Amino acid sequence: MDETTCVCCQCRRNFPLSELTYFDGQPLCADCLDEETVVCQDCGERVWNDDNSGDDDHPLCGRCYERDYTRCEICGQLLHNDDVCYANGDDDGETPYCARCCPRHEERQIHEYYYKPEPIFYGDGPRYMGVELEIDEGGEDGDNAERILDVANADDERVYCKHDGSLHNGFEIVTHPCSLEYHMNDFPWSDILRKAVSMGYASHQARTCGLHIHVSRKAFGADGAEQEVRIARVLYFFEKHWEELLKFSRRTQSQLAQWANRYGLKEQPMQILDHAKEGTYRNCYTCVNLTNADTIEFRMFRGTLKLNTLLATLQLVNRVCDAAISLSDEEMKNLSWTSFAADCVEAELIQYLKERRLYVNEPVSVAEEV
Repeated sequence: MDETTCVCCQCRRNFPLSELTYFDGQPLCADCLDEETVVCQDCGERVWNDDNSGDDDHPLCGRCYERDYTRCEICGQLLHNDDVCYANGDDDGETPYCARCCPRHEERQIHEYYYKPEPIFYGDGPRYMGVELEIDEGGEDGDNAERILDVANADDERVYCKHDGSLHNGFEIVTHPCSLEYHMNDFPWSDILRKAVSMGYASHQARTCGLHIHVSRKAFGADGAEQEVRIARVLYFFEKHWEELLKFSRRTQSQLAQWANRYGLKEQPMQILDHAKEGTYRNCYTCVNLTNADTIEFRMFRGTLKLNTLLATLQLVNRVCDAAISLSDEEMKNLSWTSFAADCVEAELIQYLKERRLYVNEPVSVAEEV
């Protein structure tokens, strides 16, 4: 009786030819045939395990896989072409996802409200400014968010997007901390705002949006005590010049009462800070939010997609910080709005102050807010 050895069998014993199956031109015993090969579930062709283009539950030959199957781009799950999802957040519209990963991909461009990545600092410190710009009316849409991110993060990761429950149909654009100089000269604000407008978003005109600016606490001093003295002067400035800042903010009194309430003017700056620390104000809905460990947040300003307004707001906040750091308590108390405005030299800020009739009342051309 003719016998030969199984090409795969570890025992290396001879088998009768009747007990062997020739596969791919090589003899295999029944056990090895079962362990080393699989049968394509679609066409019935047998292939080596290493050539299985499917998975353990649904083995496939290469031809059937190429014709009818693909894999989820994120988790690698085997997918029949009829079961593939295509996410809105892809430029080519052809990247395959399974039903579980597809919505994750669309939503990952817009993070949850409490998302906070490790900050990346741009420019020279210690005075860094982070911007939260709310945009609305164009959709809380991963595809749109990714288009803005493509513009903002073409060279570096400078921006991320978050959900905000106060918006009707939009999201929040959040920057990593940047120096004012970086915001002015290196940050692609013009391109970001233009892209948002082109996709149908509004900020000022939406009436739901804010422009919030975070400033690093370290900008106010090396230790907590020094920082508090200077932050107290920031609060005093806002309380003393509330009417002028109300005009600057483009908000209404009722909007500020809801989203950026005032603390109330006291005789001394530290009295306002002490009042701000009381339980009543331990939330973020104040004109200068003090609840963050690393920053103070200026929340008074209405959102905008107008470049000059955004830059002017950054410059105003920077000027207020300058005054709080350089002036004594008495000098801050004696500082008039006229003197403060007269010392402003930034072109964008002067233009905006004139538009809001907070500088010299001379005629200026005014572009519409967006």
